[in-house]
Amino acid sequence: MFSRVYARISEGMDAEGLAALRTELLAPLSGSVVEVGCGNGRNFARYPAAVSGVTAVEPEPHLRGLATRAAATAPVPVTVFAGTAEALPVPDGGADAVVLCLVLCSLPDRERALAEVTRVLRPGGTLALLEHGLGPTRRVRAVQRLADATLWPLLAGGCHTAVDPVGLVEGAGFEVTTLRRLRFPDTRLTLPATPHVLGLARRPG
Repeated sequence: MFSRVYARISEGMDAEGLAALRTELLAPLSGSVVEVGCGNGRNFARYPAAVSGVTAVEPEPHLRGLATRAAATAPVPVTVFAGTAEALPVPDGGADAVVLCLVLCSLPDRERALAEVTRVLRPGGTLALLEHGLGPTRRVRAVQRLADATLWPLLAGGCHTAVDPVGLVEGAGFEVTTLRRLRFPDTRLTLPATPHVLGLARRPG
């Protein structure tokens, strides 16, 4: 049910400003890219010409079908695979860049997923990150923990809001090279999933 709701609301999210954030996220990338948890393929139209091809992985069948349709009209070659973040169908060092876009929050094993990202990235490769995560104040974080312990994951497809994406990426051995903290959507009301980070990290080597 959530996959069908998400497919509809993602268009509204893009209109609220997420489309511009997607473009900012993907603009620095080039070469062979792996997108983890591509959803319904809303990123595909925004890959720059410097990208030679995208391997997109999505476990949910309905969203994967929509992503396959979106891949047909993408400006760069995109192939959509069934799979999970914890077992990417890509050889060791086979990617120049990996994209994590609004996916870490719902992964059952984030550390294992980031180990897979490390495996498929070539040494010196780029991790592009757009995720919501921990709020800037103790009050917001307390609300996030409460949301995660009650209805939020049930209503939002397993999403958890009290996740520290930057800490996870650094803990996996990546060097964060650029980072911007932002609110999305940028309204007066702060929801558990409002705080976001957008940036790039480098695999050492």
